[in-house]
Amino acid sequence: MRVAVVGGTGPFGTALATRLRKAGVEVVIGSRDPYRAAMTAAELGVEGATNDEAVRSVDLVVLAVKANAALDTARELEGAIGATPVLSVASELRFAPGGVLPTPEAASLAERIQVEVAGPVLAGLHSLAAASLGADEPPDEDVFVCGDDLEAKMLALELASRVVSGRALDAGPLASARALEGLTAVIVNLNKRYRAHAGIRVTGID
Repeated sequence: MRVAVVGGTGPFGTALATRLRKAGVEVVIGSRDPYRAAMTAAELGVEGATNDEAVRSVDLVVLAVKANAALDTARELEGAIGATPVLSVASELRFAPGGVLPTPEAASLAERIQVEVAGPVLAGLHSLAAASLGADEPPDEDVFVCGDDLEAKMLALELASRVVSGRALDAGPLASARALEGLTAVIVNLNKRYRAHAGIRVTGID
C-alpha cells in the first residue's frame, strides 16, 4: 500500500507517517512548502513532496491538515487526487469556557469534503491522538472508519489496522462521521479533565 499524508509535517501527520512506516507501509508526506516536506521526510525516513505531487500515484490519501484548512486543501487538490480515496481524520471543534464542543454544522467535515472531490471519502482515526501514535508501541486502542464505498473503506480499514494494536472497526456509512468527529470533543474533554491520553476500546465484539 502506498499512502499520501497531506499535512504530513504537522504533529498528527508526522506521527501517523512514522507509525505507518514502521508497519511497512510506503508513505509520502505532503506539504505546501517543498523544503519543509523534504526536511521532515528525511527525519522520518519516508518520501517528501508538495501536496500536489504527493497525492498522485497513491492508493489512499490521508487528509491530515487542520480542520480549518481541510476544505480549502481538498478543493486545491481535487484535480490531482482524481478518483483516489480520501481518508479525512480532522474534527471541527469549538473551545468554550465550559469545555470543547463539536461543530454546530449539520454535515460532518468529511461529508463536506466529499462534495469537493470526485473519489470516495472515508472518515476515521478521530479517537487517536498524535502523542499516542508517536509512542514507541502502537496505541492499545480500537479505531473506527466509516464511508459509503466498500472497496475504499476496506483500504482505509487496512491502514487503520496498521497503526493500533487493537482493532480497526467498520463504523458504517459516511453519515456516521458526524458522531466520530464529535467523539473527538469528548476525548479532548476527558484528557483535560483527567490529565490523560484517553483512547477507545469497544466491548462485545470478537
